[in-house]
Amino acid sequence: MIGCQSPNSQHIKGSFLIYRADTSLSHQQNRIIDYRKNTNKEALWTNSIFSGMPLSAISSMRKYVSPNEKINFGLIGCKGMGWADMKSILKNSETDCIAICDVDENVLNNRSNNVEEVTGKKPLLYGDYREMLENKDIDAVVIGTPDHWHCLNLVHSLEAEKHAYCEKPISNSIAEANIMLKSAKKHNKCVQIGQWQRSGGQYKEALDYLWSGKLGDIRLVKVWAYQGWYGWVDNKPDTNPPHGVNYNMWLGPAPMRKFNQNRFHFNFRWYWDYAGGLMTDWGVHEIDIALYGMKAKDPISIMASGGKFGYPNQDTETPDTLQTIYKYDNFTMLWEHANGIDGGNYGKGEGIAFIGNNGTLVVNRGGWEVIPERDHRNGGNFHIEKIPKQSVDFNALDAHTKNFIDCIKNNDPNSLNCGIESGSIAAINAHMGNIAYKTGNKIYWNKERGNFGYDYKANSLITPKYNNGWKLPKI
Repeated sequence: MIGCQSPNSQHIKGSFLIYRADTSLSHQQNRIIDYRKNTNKEALWTNSIFSGMPLSAISSMRKYVSPNEKINFGLIGCKGMGWADMKSILKNSETDCIAICDVDENVLNNRSNNVEEVTGKKPLLYGDYREMLENKDIDAVVIGTPDHWHCLNLVHSLEAEKHAYCEKPISNSIAEANIMLKSAKKHNKCVQIGQWQRSGGQYKEALDYLWSGKLGDIRLVKVWAYQGWYGWVDNKPDTNPPHGVNYNMWLGPAPMRKFNQNRFHFNFRWYWDYAGGLMTDWGVHEIDIALYGMKAKDPISIMASGGKFGYPNQDTETPDTLQTIYKYDNFTMLWEHANGIDGGNYGKGEGIAFIGNNGTLVVNRGGWEVIPERDHRNGGNFHIEKIPKQSVDFNALDAHTKNFIDCIKNNDPNSLNCGIESGSIAAINAHMGNIAYKTGNKIYWNKERGNFGYDYKANSLITPKYNNGWKLPKI
């Protein structure tokens, strides 16, 4: 068995450490969620997912299960959403966390203690995720690294015959998403993507109503994320990496740069080397529900407009304001986002609105409702009944991870609530929005060729360039 029995950082095996869960909670984020949780249902729901119950409570709810019936997990990226996912998984008695890997030794040691508090024993600590994957006792992994690492992490996990729970977005490019999809199909393992809104009860209820046809023809779907607490990234000088952080390995396939705190931890998502800003960070959640509801996949055309309008002097690269228009066969989808302000559509900071001839269905993390349209040709009566805001399901993440566990037990990838194909559709559409923004042009997708036709500039952004000796996987 490969790994370290000791939790001490000096005993960490290997030189390769991965850090950063997909949506780790910064101190600022925690403060704002705490402030809003009693006044904003959306924030309350988000807080309930990411804060969760105390570790001692999770430990007390776990029952004895024979080791032969356990599903043993390894965790790659231990801080934010990676740990939130792992905690949710450990609420199920038939699971165990036997190994963890991270670039930050302080995070690694703290999470080792956290795992011990829940399970009663320390996990093995790894410095190289590839060595962790050699551990035959590991059945499944949670991938909570930055976006630019997801492709390598997932492909290598599948090659090692592990099931995988991969945080969203699944990739940092269209080409990576396609590679990951091919790898998952080749190995036929359960791959759940962390778009956990798929497991939220209010989304199921809303989509059942949508599919009833009562809204009439859907002409427009609005998807948006207005995040008032995002945006403040003041300029900071380059420094040496913090003690205990293997920065070169954190960079991995990204371009070599001097360490800057702004690019590390939570704020990495505002830099093109590692992520795609709000378009991919929140976009995949909302776009996933929108396209799932409309049973759509490939757009015909995409155009985008925006920029750093709210915080032009901040040390970020991705736009803080963006509007993206997607044209599909019989409807249009409009994405909107804004860093640093709230007040999105219908008075909601995030959500999806299906706009039909008879009415509009609005759904988000705070619930769902139906706003009827008047029939102006026939006396002005409403086409359909108004439905006031419906209840909120506060257990979506737990339902999502439980679905993953059940599918592993049954060896049934087809029953995943958000499998690799769903994750790839959402991510690819979000990346298209960023490509349209970067080119400044209206771009046209050729689904047969899998590219943007003869648009050289757009096509050049489909496949990332890997650096530092790392190679884009070939399937």
